[in-house]
Amino acid sequence: MSTIQRSSPAAIDHGYLAVRARAGRVSDLLGVRGIIVGLILALATLALGIVSLGMGTYELSPGEVLEALIYLDADPRARLLVFEWRLPRVLFAIACGIALALSGAIFQSLTRNPLGSPDIIGFSAGSYTGAIVVMLWIGSSRYLDVAAGALIGGAVTATVVYLLAIRRGTVGSFRLIIMGIGVGALLNSLNSALMISTDVDSALLAAVWAAGSLNGLGHEQLWPMVTMLAVLLVLVTTVAPGVRQLELGDDAARALGVRANRVRAVAVVAAVSLTALVTAAAGPISFIALAAPQIARRLVGGTGLALVPSALVGAFVLLASDVIAQRVGFPVGVLTVIVGGGYLSWLLAAEYRRRT
Repeated sequence: MSTIQRSSPAAIDHGYLAVRARAGRVSDLLGVRGIIVGLILALATLALGIVSLGMGTYELSPGEVLEALIYLDADPRARLLVFEWRLPRVLFAIACGIALALSGAIFQSLTRNPLGSPDIIGFSAGSYTGAIVVMLWIGSSRYLDVAAGALIGGAVTATVVYLLAIRRGTVGSFRLIIMGIGVGALLNSLNSALMISTDVDSALLAAVWAAGSLNGLGHEQLWPMVTMLAVLLVLVTTVAPGVRQLELGDDAARALGVRANRVRAVAVVAAVSLTALVTAAAGPISFIALAAPQIARRLVGGTGLALVPSALVGAFVLLASDVIAQRVGFPVGVLTVIVGGGYLSWLLAAEYRRRT
């Protein structure tokens, strides 16, 4: 049973109005502000999805989209456009936004640094390298093969960065970010070398994929991606309490019974897998993992790991970026780089002002 937690002599004052959600032996404290923000984001994403379903060479009004979604006897052409051609793209944008935002939230929580996202610390570049090797060297563009290559590339990169960041038995967040930036730069150079060393047609195909695009994705790729995402969501939900405790520091987390190294390793595997999943499906889409958790924290007003708000922000931002990308004729990855580059510049300037 859920109850509203208010400041009173008999209750802990958390400093904000909250709802205590309890399911058996598992309970969590949900801020009312976070619930309201989450509902608004979910409704905004739904509305934007309806707009996106109506976009294309043959435009559909929101009413026609809703009619095609709800009624079986609607215009067959509208139902074909909505269900077969446009709905997979919308669902891909939402799923990829959720995966990238969760990956960024986990890494930022583990590093306790707003720059600790897979884009910055090189894990996205590692997934890209693995996918490029499968596409150019092995010669396969099947989704499962590319997904396996992206996962292996991201896992190897994460292992190398993690080992390089270890000093005296501990992993410093600043050292992890610096090592990740260095490894990421090396991998980007390797990716360029791989592209140059192959034939023009293969390199062009890989370059188009590397721009990060949701074009051409259908139900065939959607359901394997959603299935793997659901498995990873369960893993993230399981490890999230331990990650929140790690924000207090390893010593404090161990005092509370958390196996710090084990929780961190599982969290890194889950976050890298989320990034690899998106890279395999749509190519490298940058800056969603960096920006979404920070935007979610500012909207909700919290400071800790905010998985659900981050996921909702990621879904909305990536879907909005794809809607704009369709209008201007750019791949969505190009648009997120433009927007994310501006956000990164602002973030670095804000961090500099705060420390001086």
